[in-house]
Amino acid sequence: MNMTFLQEMFQSITQRDALLRRRQGDETPPDHRRLVEACQRLLESDGEASSIALASRALGMYQRLEPNERQRFFERLASDFAAEPEEIDAAYARYAEQRDNASLEALFEACEPRRQELIRRLNLTSGGTAELVRMREDLLGLRREHPELSAIDADFAHLFGSWFNRGFLMLKRIDWNTPASILEKIIRYEAVHEIQDWNDLRRRLDARDRRCFAFFHPAIGDDPLIFVEVALHRGLPARIQPILAGEDVGIDDPEVADTAAFFGISNCQTGLRGISFGNFLIKQVVQELKQELPQLKHFVTLSPVPGFAQWLAERRDDESLPATVREALDELQAPGWHEDAERAARLKAVVKPLAARYLVDEKNARGLPLNPVARFHLGNGAELHRINWLGDVSAKGLRQAAGLMVNYLYVLDDIERNHENYTAHRTVARSSEVKDLVRKARKLAKGETAK
Repeated sequence: MNMTFLQEMFQSITQRDALLRRRQGDETPPDHRRLVEACQRLLESDGEASSIALASRALGMYQRLEPNERQRFFERLASDFAAEPEEIDAAYARYAEQRDNASLEALFEACEPRRQELIRRLNLTSGGTAELVRMREDLLGLRREHPELSAIDADFAHLFGSWFNRGFLMLKRIDWNTPASILEKIIRYEAVHEIQDWNDLRRRLDARDRRCFAFFHPAIGDDPLIFVEVALHRGLPARIQPILAGEDVGIDDPEVADTAAFFGISNCQTGLRGISFGNFLIKQVVQELKQELPQLKHFVTLSPVPGFAQWLAERRDDESLPATVREALDELQAPGWHEDAERAARLKAVVKPLAARYLVDEKNARGLPLNPVARFHLGNGAELHRINWLGDVSAKGLRQAAGLMVNYLYVLDDIERNHENYTAHRTVARSSEVKDLVRKARKLAKGETAK
């Protein structure tokens, strides 16, 4: 059977339905009640063609809802499209009695909320996946103040985890010859080091010592899911400003580079938050670069440390720390402190050890590192390799991390072992240099001189 013909036929039905609604003057702003009714009809539909048309109509109605009506719609999803407790009880009773695969399958089916099937059916229409990603983005914006909506988010995350698994992702290199429509999105989505303009983008993409790779998904089209920027280097880079400015970073020819430095990883789709792409991206980019440039020995990040400056500010009131340490931290409030060599040297002796303590010892409620970037790379199997003093002296870098940046090192032979130790034992793989800094932090806490 010609599947392309069927896809085109169903898309034609969807487009004809939308055109018919416009001709009939269906311009009345919908409310959440009408949308809930449309969703009920979609779940009751038996035919594939009619389901596609109903899904298109329901998504069109959602797009036209006012924000308060979208919230009410999500509330109805939580209450009216949940699993039925009576059906679960009956299915469990059958399974408890029979203990066979058929009754287990019936129990699974009874436990699944009806809204999961609704989301699957909404995905039937052309462009449905992208619309559902945007719908979840709306949901995430409401979830903090409305925790009762978390169950709906769990349904989205469960389905997206399957729809966006590694087998569907396509890795593409982004360069100056990439279509402008995609390049515009790279500028807009860059979340780590803002791209100022087209000239700035060209410096990052067109130089021989730069690479950029992105993951795409066939259902999302030319909208990237995540991308990573890479600088080829001799030795491990410690500062971001020369890289962003396009200054000489030690090589004229990629063939002489020994290091690939990942200096910016940006997730592009807010609606896919929590769906893991970055670990796949880094590992596949490493393989791509090894094929192109087999002489590369080191694969390392130059990563920000968001939240560190705030953590330091809280330490100024920590009376368990010696007064000399707290007084030193007060100097971080002085304008231009990083430009004063003597003051910067005093702070370096205090701040770098505290950074090691923050990254290694400070944990969240789940026993994982407090810093989100550390969680990401350590969870991927990287090693906390080096803490770089004044690695980012931009206003943002000083504000969020007192100017520090971190190298996380990906050693191909160690990735799996590091990942397993981190997952099973919460062990932070770290270099001897970082271990020394942790020891210095403990001495500082006791009022001893860190040497």
